[in-house]
Parts: sequence; structure tokens; C-alpha cells
Amino acid sequence: MTIIAPTKHALSRWENEGGAMLHASRRDEFPGVGAWHYLDTGATAQKPQVVLDAMMRAGGADYATVHRGVYKRSADMTVAFEAARRRVAQFIGGQEDEVVFTKGATEGINLVAQCWPEVPDKGRRVLLSQLEHHSNIVPWQLAGWQVDVCPLTPDGQIDLDAAEAMLTNNFDMIAFAHVSNVLGSVLDVPRAAALARKVGACFLLDGCQAVPRLPVNVAELDCDFYVFSGHKLYGPTGVGVLWGNKALLDHMPPYQGGGAMIDRVSFSGTTYAPVPQRFEAGTPMIVEVIGLHAAIDYVDAIGLPAIHAHETALVQQTREALHAINSITLYGPENSAGIVSFTMQGVHPHDIGTILDEEGVAIRAGHHCAQPLMDYLGVPATARASFGIYNDESDVAALLRGLERVQRIFG
Repeated sequence: MTIIAPTKHALSRWENEGGAMLHASRRDEFPGVGAWHYLDTGATAQKPQVVLDAMMRAGGADYATVHRGVYKRSADMTVAFEAARRRVAQFIGGQEDEVVFTKGATEGINLVAQCWPEVPDKGRRVLLSQLEHHSNIVPWQLAGWQVDVCPLTPDGQIDLDAAEAMLTNNFDMIAFAHVSNVLGSVLDVPRAAALARKVGACFLLDGCQAVPRLPVNVAELDCDFYVFSGHKLYGPTGVGVLWGNKALLDHMPPYQGGGAMIDRVSFSGTTYAPVPQRFEAGTPMIVEVIGLHAAIDYVDAIGLPAIHAHETALVQQTREALHAINSITLYGPENSAGIVSFTMQGVHPHDIGTILDEEGVAIRAGHHCAQPLMDYLGVPATARASFGIYNDESDVAALLRGLERVQRIFG
């Protein structure tokens, strides 16, 4: 096996597009990275020190409950909590009263699937694609929706020609991944939105893999719902966002009952708070929301165009090197966003992952919560390298050295 170094052309293009500002220097800002070659950001991103510091303050010296106390610290924390909501809205181009804090993108999709009111002459029917994460499949099934599935193009894009042929006025919803967590393929959102409008369906986007690397403006995307999780955006686990069109959210009943989501409670009946509080039952994830605010500030200060250019260069040099290895099959389009999935002939991805771990390289190996996609590709699993702010060409080189060892062992 020949290890291919990054080409001068690729590095030059990276620097011209702003990627040079991220080169190596950001690594020291992430305590969880160090000398370790962490290539599993698609599963969860490491947290920068500023996020950890913000959460430490929020959970320590500044801590109090929100929306309940009349004492100053509680009022201050409530102000900070709601400031985070405004920051999220600004980050994705929405309005403050359209932002619902959830435990993650999974809960956001479950909320929409469970609370969506039945529409006359429609059959709670949703169009998904073959590449969806389980969290954009199982919630619809649990809520009793009829699930239709459109195929992919040969290079791993959602086949919107096929989707157009399948769609009828009977569909309530189209729910697609903005960026695939396995293939890294980026959805042609304007066309997908136009298809939804054509048949009178609503349009939900799973933005977990998009928000950390692509500018997102929900108004420009013309979607009705957008979900993402904090921990893939260099923030904490246990917090996510459901953005929804206000007019639609207003017509949806609560997802869970309890404190904070009420207007007036009696044993004879209860009235509910307006959106978004209606969907935020119980004491919220206070510290995590503050951490999410800090993560958004961190990412925004660097700039998503620079982050995307940085990851694009790393993906390109990784794919170029892997294309030169005859035993490796690559999946997804050449311009995949931040993610490279592959298999090696005669080697199970779990074995690849184990050997790479011995070399100090962390990748994901398995079905990536996308078993229907694995079936579609005809493989039980793939190996996946996914990049983030803190990665550089040394991580690509370490990955290639590790794969060279895999080949020696199994060759």
C-alpha cells in the first residue's frame, strides 16, 4: 500500500478558502483531543475549553432554576437561558418563539411525529430516504405513520427524481437528512422543498451533520421543521433544538405534560402555555443550554465557511489516498461533507476500528444507526472517518498508517 500525502494543490485551495486559520492551532483548545487522532466527530464532537468553562460556571457559581424563582440568581439564570434561545434562533435564521429545546434531534423528530395533527384527506404519510438515521425512521413508525422510502442515486445522493415520481397529495410530510451521517452527501434542499410544496406536504430536515459545518438559514431553506443536537456542534450532550414554523407549532398539542408547559391546571382540566414553552415540560437542561450557547459562539467566531473549507480539504486528501488502495471501497459522493465511509476487502470494519485504536486513531465502525442503508449498500457495516475543527493532515496520515497495518495483518 502506498500512502499518498496531501497534494500542494489541495492544501493551497484549502488555505485560499480560509482553512489555514484552523490548521493545527485549534487542537489545543480541545482538552479531549491532545495527541489522539480523533476521527469520530460525526458521532459526537469534542468540546472546546470555552464550552466546558461556561458549563462549569452555569452549574456552579451561577446555578439556579429558571422560569420559577423570584430571587436574583434565578432571574439571572432565566435571562441567560432565554438568551441562549435567542442565540440559537439567530444562528439558524429563525425566530425566538420558534425554538424548542429538546434532549436532542431524536426527541425533536419524535415530537413532530407524535404531535402532528391529522389533516383531512391525508393519511399521516411520510416520505423518507434510504440513507436516513434510525432517529428519522423509528419515530414515524412508533407514531403510526405510513412510511414510504425513496432510493438513492449511484453516488449516494437522495434521488429527488424518484421522490418526485413517488409523491402525491396524500403525503403529510417529507423528512430528509440535510447531510447523511454515513455518506456525507448533501441534500439539494431547494428542490426537496419545492417537491414538498408541490404536493402540499410539510418538510422536515435532520440537520445534525449539517449545522456543525454548513451555514443554515431555515427561512432560505424553506423547511417547516429543522432539528439538530448540541453534542455534534461542539456542545454538550442532552440538549438539542427543534425549530418549527410558528403557525404549525401553534396547532400541535403538547408532547409531554408536567410543570412549565401549563397555563392553568385543575383536576377538571388543564390549559397549556404558548409555544415554545408548551413543548418544554419539566425543569429544562439548564447547564446544557448555556453550553450550547457557548458552542454556537465558538463556531460562529471561526466561521462556518472556514470550517467547511477545512473539512473539505481533509475529506479530499483522505478520499484521494483511499482511492489508491485496491482493497478499499469508498461510499458516498466525492464532495461528501466532513465524512468518509469505506470498507476493506476481507476485513470487518470492527477489526479495522480495533487495529486503528491500537494506533491511536479513533473512527466509527458499524452500521452507524443506519441499518436500512447498510442493507441497501449490501454490507453489514462500514468504517467511517469524520472530521472536525481540531483535525489536520496529521490525522489523515495516522489513519493511512493504521490502514497500512490492517493490510499487513490481514493481507
